[in-house]
Parts: sequence; C-alpha cells; structure tokens
Amino acid sequence: MSANSKVVSLDGIKVACSGCSLTTLCLPFGLDSEDVERLERIIKRNRPVHRGQLLFSPGEQFRSLYVIKTGAVKTFTQTPAGDEHVIGFHLPGEMVGLDAIQNDHHGCFAKALETTAVCELPFDTLEHLSATIPSLQHQMLRLLSREISVEANMISLLNNSTAEERLASFLLSISDRFSRRGFSAVDFFLAMSRQDIGSYLGLALETVSRLFTRLQDHGILKVDRKHVQIKDLDKLRSMLKHHLPCHSTLDQPS
Repeated sequence: MSANSKVVSLDGIKVACSGCSLTTLCLPFGLDSEDVERLERIIKRNRPVHRGQLLFSPGEQFRSLYVIKTGAVKTFTQTPAGDEHVIGFHLPGEMVGLDAIQNDHHGCFAKALETTAVCELPFDTLEHLSATIPSLQHQMLRLLSREISVEANMISLLNNSTAEERLASFLLSISDRFSRRGFSAVDFFLAMSRQDIGSYLGLALETVSRLFTRLQDHGILKVDRKHVQIKDLDKLRSMLKHHLPCHSTLDQPS
C-alpha cells in the first residue's frame, strides 16, 4: 500500500463517536454534541469479529443494527445446495442489518471478510432515541434510502451492462468508498475473493479473473492477489458508458 494511505487500527474500536473519523458517514452525522453523547450511551462496542465469523444468520431474530468500524463484511444468501449468492459488501462507516427491520428477522448471512470491529446498536433503544432526536431520525431515513438506491442501481447494472462494465463499476465503487473514508482511492486491498466478486456481479470466477488480467494488460490496473492499484482512473471511468458506479453518490452526507 502506498506510503500516504491511511491504515485504521483495531485499537480505535473504543473511540467515541465524537472522535471517530467515520462520523460524517455514520449515524452521528448532523447531531449536536449533546445528542451524540446520548447515542454513544446506547452503543455496544464489541470485541473484534474474526475472519469467517457471522454477525447474524437467516431466521435469527432481529435485535441490533451493526456499523462497521474497521474491516469488511459480506452479506449473502445460500441455496439448499450450499452455494452462496453475495448481495453486498460493507466497508467502514456502513451499516448492516437494515433489511431485517421489516419483519424482525434477518433474511441473510453477514460474515466478516477479515478481522472486523463493529459498533452494535440495539434497535429498540435506537428507535426510542430517534423519536426524541429529529436529526437522528432523519439520518436513519437517509441510510434506509441509500439501501434502496444501492439495490436499484445494482439491478440496473446487472440487467444492462457488459461483464467489463460490471467489474469497472465495482472497482470504481470501492475506490470511491475508500476515498470517502480517508484512504487512497487508487491503492487498496480487496477483502473479498474473486469468487465473491463474481457472485455479486453475476459473473463466473473465470470471467472475473480474465477481466482483471485484461485490465492489467491494458495498463489500467496493477494487481497482486488482493492488492489493487488503479494506474489509470480516467480510463477505468471511461469504460462505463451509461452507468454510475454502485454507491457512487450514495455515501455523501445530505
């Protein structure tokens, strides 16, 4: 990773919301200091979740939302045969579990892709608190809206894009999301496997591997296993003729 890239340490798991670098991406955005303190009192800062461990599983009763502090989480469903279908990747500052609000039970798995720190927010307490803090309620609605927009964008991408456009959109999404968190936009590690990326984009593993090789041959990327360097960001963007990257405008505070 480049020398000027920031690295988040798990030592920061106990940092209060008011001192967290993810404040503008998370629930505290728009809250005054007194309301942030009220939010902090309900947050459970659990021990790190290790790679491969689950935050929740389908059918499990919904009790809490989780904000990724460091690390990465994938959400996925599973066929009766045990095959995974990845439905999302969640990076620092993003929330997991919003889809379970509708019926009080989780409908998918959430698994840590690497050692991950999360802030757990008991939903009953959060719901009560948001009723007394209008700005917190607004932020909850913003996060729900983002989930809907991401899903709609992904459906459009899968229905109307070539395999090359899908991978370019995915890489630009990751680049954009890392940049908003203060990391390098062109030099990063992908926590997810090529198999996971293929599952998420509706592509075969062989297709994903071939596309990475092609982008590297064209001088757009430099790839060393999970370490990706975008060498020509403009050329990568030019590959998208009609589609914005997934999440491209969705992490902006409103």
